[in-house]
Amino acid sequence: MRGPLFYSKILLFGEYGIIKDSRGLSIPYNFYKGALKIDKHHTISTHKSNAGLKRFTAYLETLQIENPKLVSFDMEALKADAENGLYFDSSIPQGYGVGSSGALVAAIYDKYAKDKITVLENLTREKLLTLKAIFAEMESFFHGKSSGLDPLNSYLSLPILINSKDNIEPAGIPSQTENGKGAVFLLDSGSTGETAPMVQIFMENMKQEGFRNMLKDQFVKHTDACVEDFLQGDVKSLFGNIKQLSKVVLDNFKPMIPVHFHKLWKKGIDSNAYYLKLCGSGGGGYMLGFTEDIDKARKALKDYKLEVVYSF
Repeated sequence: MRGPLFYSKILLFGEYGIIKDSRGLSIPYNFYKGALKIDKHHTISTHKSNAGLKRFTAYLETLQIENPKLVSFDMEALKADAENGLYFDSSIPQGYGVGSSGALVAAIYDKYAKDKITVLENLTREKLLTLKAIFAEMESFFHGKSSGLDPLNSYLSLPILINSKDNIEPAGIPSQTENGKGAVFLLDSGSTGETAPMVQIFMENMKQEGFRNMLKDQFVKHTDACVEDFLQGDVKSLFGNIKQLSKVVLDNFKPMIPVHFHKLWKKGIDSNAYYLKLCGSGGGGYMLGFTEDIDKARKALKDYKLEVVYSF
């Protein structure tokens, strides 16, 4: 058995902000992917994933008992496959902010959910919100609290525009230009980040009025403007807003930025060669970079590994 492929995702804009109803924009990233498979021989390489899936199966069984209206699974098939060596064969790095658990959740829903909403249907807003709610409950097994957006992105394999918590829609994004000098890239921090502790720091900070005001007046404002500029293809305005956003993050989200990147982050803002922002919850994993001139950015970041994910 081998299931269909599910891809990683990149949240271009909106990390942390979407918890407080900023806009967000998430795109599939097909470089990393995963699929469900069965290894009847239970080899060492698949054992960890299989053990994790067994725990997840038990969680899903409890979930459907507690919330039968939300979702139900073919538990017999899922349990039998788990016993037979079901695992998630994935190239998506874990703890890197590109949606490793989201792809797994999407794959399990796709294969085992009863009365599932399929990608081929006319996806009304109601259906999208139902999917998002199901995925949020499923993925909370991994993170403690989930918005459900990562699995939704992986499941649909479409860019998703988040207007607010209960208003999401598939988005058309400007098509990439082949020889464009502008680029969005991933920068590898060389260490993994844990989502839960980062979200915890954020929630602690949210208790302070000053932080809440900064979030509303600066972070959300610039995030919303970036989303708008990106969708409209207004590159000039986009880079002005990304620079502001990068500054706000450096000033207010320091714990989420690995220490050895603080200088590099500031160097980008001061030189205008590139601007960095968080990719997912931060703390490690990837950071996202934006540049108007990829050659200039590569030079400035010559000691680091860059992966271009979008060109314009």
